[in-house]
Amino acid sequence: MTGWDVPVDLGREAAREAAIRELADPAYPKESWTDRLLGWVAEWIDNLLQAAGQVPGGWLALVVLGLIVIGLAVLLLRTATRATRAASGAAVLYDEHIRSAAEHRAAAEQHAQRQEWAAAVRERLRAIARDLEERTIVEPQPGRTADEFAAEAGAALPEFRADLAAAARHFDDVTYGEAPGTPAGYALLTALDERLQRARPMLVAG
Repeated sequence: MTGWDVPVDLGREAAREAAIRELADPAYPKESWTDRLLGWVAEWIDNLLQAAGQVPGGWLALVVLGLIVIGLAVLLLRTATRATRAASGAAVLYDEHIRSAAEHRAAAEQHAQRQEWAAAVRERLRAIARDLEERTIVEPQPGRTADEFAAEAGAALPEFRADLAAAARHFDDVTYGEAPGTPAGYALLTALDERLQRARPMLVAG
């Protein structure tokens, strides 16, 4: 028997142990917890469908329970996505409060007056993004990162592409990195904001 031959008379227990050892090999990809969660939800729904006739309330109760579970799964996935972005240093641009560009600018100035430079930087980039959204230069997109915004805005305003990318990196650094906000960094974002307010998107010839 060569090293490539596989014995055909393995007992059930020996075969199970051999399979476990083989699957433990690092060459095999491991399921992420999100994969396991989605698999569990699919299995749970399948079990519900099979038990439909045995549950009080019948299909209505099953539908309600299913919607609850799916809602929880979506919430967990969104939380995981945000955590992954945080771990990779890609900061989500907006918080949960929807504000206008003017309101973000006012908040930025208030933070700057208190020398809270990291918060001032965050609010100033949010003001930039909201202003471009209000002017329909970029599309509003909940959950967008600063880097994603900079890429989209840079495509619409190519002359500002490098400055927008640098502003997004600074936003990431003061949000999830170890870099502190500075008066100079805030001044650069303020100047960029003022220049962008006078900018017009490039028109593509038809």
